[in-house]
Amino acid sequence: MRTRHSPPVRTGLGVLFLLLAQALALATPAQAHGDTVKVVITGQREGHVTTDVTWENDGDAIEEELAATVNATSADGTRSVGPWKLVRDSGTRTGWSTDEVLPAGTWKVHVHIGFPRGHAEREVSVPVSDPAPPGTSAAPTAPVPVPASPSATAVPSAAASAQPAPAGDGSTLSWTTAGLAMAALAGAACGLLLVRRARARRQPRGDG
Repeated sequence: MRTRHSPPVRTGLGVLFLLLAQALALATPAQAHGDTVKVVITGQREGHVTTDVTWENDGDAIEEELAATVNATSADGTRSVGPWKLVRDSGTRTGWSTDEVLPAGTWKVHVHIGFPRGHAEREVSVPVSDPAPPGTSAAPTAPVPVPASPSATAVPSAAASAQPAPAGDGSTLSWTTAGLAMAALAGAACGLLLVRRARARRQPRGDG
């Protein structure tokens, strides 16, 4: 009696084909973005170097961590900083920046990413931040009014009552008194003159 072996062979090929299909299906999303990224140095924010990093072939955001280093050299070549790491900017999908801060000045910044591969460079200027002048941070406060005490209000009233009368009233009173005195003296003199004349008329004249 013959034994047929063809079904096991076909079954084995079917399982192998299924495994290959699953492997390709799993590998396709991983290789969809490629192995290169686009790095754009957007500038600086309060001295922190800011960048925008996306997959080069489709522009999607990168979900993986980046093996990126940032180096910077001053415009005159006398100073250099780095290497620094790039960390994600909170609230953005494609933004990355440095925790470290560039000093004030003009810098030539280089960003290099090992995997996925990417590179960018740009000149970045960090302005000098002027400190706020003293005394300008606090808002001016209005002086608090102090309520007047009863004794304080009574003193001006007493002082006002003790002030002498205006000069015009005193001068009018003095002129009135002087006029009355002069009129009395004139009346007395006229009276004496009339009395003397009356006495002179009454006296008899002597013989000559």
